Amino acid sequence: MNKSNQNYNINLAELEGLLELASDKVPQLISGIMKSFYTEEAGSQIGKAVGVLYKELIAAGMPQETAVKMATDYMVSLKDVLKTADMQDNHK
Repeated sequence: MNKSNQNYNINLAELEGLLELASDKVPQLISGIMKSFYTEEAGSQIGKAVGVLYKELIAAGMPQETAVKMATDYMVSLKDVLKTADMQDNHK
């Protein structure tokens, strides 16, 4: 029998429990991962990553002004991700 023709017997209470658990645990997991960016080691690694990005852009012939803008945008995007994770954690 093909899977699309199979009938599944789903207990709605169990499904509700699983979805409730997932909605509680997944944001906490994501927040925990994002908070790991706040460590000194993570800050050092992010700084190195931005520096490497900048150097690679310059080596590829990108104008300095554009390379600085792209490296800055990269840092801002990381900062925004961290802010979003922090805001989600604070709304609990």
